[in-house]
Amino acid sequence: MDVQKRNQLLSIVLGIIIIGLAYWLYQSIVGPYQEVIEREQMTERVRHQMGNVREALIQYERTKGDFPPTEGGLDSLVQFLKTDSAMIAKGDSLLKPLRPNESYNPDSLIYSPRPPHPRFEYTLNDTLRPQIYLLKDPATDDKIGSLEKTTRLNSGNWE
Repeated sequence: MDVQKRNQLLSIVLGIIIIGLAYWLYQSIVGPYQEVIEREQMTERVRHQMGNVREALIQYERTKGDFPPTEGGLDSLVQFLKTDSAMIAKGDSLLKPLRPNESYNPDSLIYSPRPPHPRFEYTLNDTLRPQIYLLKDPATDDKIGSLEKTTRLNSGNWE
């Protein structure tokens, strides 16, 4: 093997190594940033979904006079959304999904969009006036309302 062919082969091998290392460097910079963006988008989707549940709870309270009880409260809310004529008529405009290609579905409203899609936790404190509730996402620290402070009624902890 002469010197020119050896230098050519060495240049090709080193060029491939440089391209591989450049790709690895690019992925090591962009990959974690992409994960952060995806996590932020998922947090935004969960908070939007919780906001929709809050709106449904407000409509339930305005119609029925109080919030649903702790036991079966979210199931009562879904049943209300499916049977109340006003909510059937305006539910899709009031409780809009975050993504435009998604459709309004009362059954999925009480579940988190974050995999594995746990059900939101709902607790009512009916010993105070006005009644207050706590709606929590079990996967994060996000919550709406409080069980102790009436000033936190319908207020998310991220707002």
